Amino acid sequence: MRKSLIQTIKFLIFLVIGIILLWLAFRNVETRKLIAGLQDADYKWVILSVIFGLFAYLSRTRRWVLLIKPLGYNPSFKNSFFSLMTGYLANLALPRLGEITRCVALGKKEKIPVDQLFGTVVIERTIDLISLLSITVALVLQRGEQINQFLKVSILIPLQQKVFSMFGFTWLVWLVLLIVMILALFLLVKFRHRLRKIRFFAKIIDTVKGFVNGLKTIIHLKNKWEFIFHTVFIWFNYTLMTWIVVYAIDSTSHLTFSDSIFLLVIGGLAMSAPVQSGLGAFHYIISRGLAFVKGVKIEDGLVYAFLTHESQLIFVVIVGTISFFMISGIPQRNRED
Repeated sequence: MRKSLIQTIKFLIFLVIGIILLWLAFRNVETRKLIAGLQDADYKWVILSVIFGLFAYLSRTRRWVLLIKPLGYNPSFKNSFFSLMTGYLANLALPRLGEITRCVALGKKEKIPVDQLFGTVVIERTIDLISLLSITVALVLQRGEQINQFLKVSILIPLQQKVFSMFGFTWLVWLVLLIVMILALFLLVKFRHRLRKIRFFAKIIDTVKGFVNGLKTIIHLKNKWEFIFHTVFIWFNYTLMTWIVVYAIDSTSHLTFSDSIFLLVIGGLAMSAPVQSGLGAFHYIISRGLAFVKGVKIEDGLVYAFLTHESQLIFVVIVGTISFFMISGIPQRNRED
């Protein structure tokens, strides 16, 4: 009962944060222009974007199977895909709930220990983080000044002003935060054995260990070249599904493939926000990014963000719901691994 109450409170908190971010994204925007932009959009490009998204999900499924095989199990591609999409559906309720959900779903269906499956997900997330960081570094090398100005003008300065209005002396606040972070890191290292007894710190330490072990696992993976191929293929499809939507509206049709990498990076940052499926955060940062870097009107940027985000959201809801019923109803296969 208490656990259900906590989950409900978390859901409501994240939902409220998402609604606030949506309000920030859509305030001072003429609703009439936004609706007109959505009505005039060419939806065949949106459908094509969803197809690229599907390719990424299928490739991600195969990559997950490759990580599970060294554990001594050989889950079916079908069950793995249904579990993966069920997890994405669960993420719409609570951020990061999907990682646990998909492990439980596949573990129950294929008789694989959930803790071992969760280890493969940690490895996956580690590789995804490295991939996004690599793309970000490449983008910064190509457009360092643009990225720097966007982050400074659209994110850091507004945040700085809010902190200043709350505390008065911004530089002092940052100094205190820096000292606190250094002190916290020192205490974490010095008392790590004692802190492991505390659940919160144990999770942090285990995450760091999972990061290191994930890198070691990839190096010794039997099918590492196939794994690398799928990792590249996943992010290539993410880039394509981000880029192709620009042709849906006239005001963004001039954007290049290189521009889509910029959108992919800032969109990835927004999707990591602690709200359901990047709700609000994605719309805000994408529309402001397009306005600042490419001079696209906020209304048009929001149309692009809405088409990109909501098309994938609808896809996850439909396929995720079907997957949930399929993974719940498909009888377990009998086979020898």
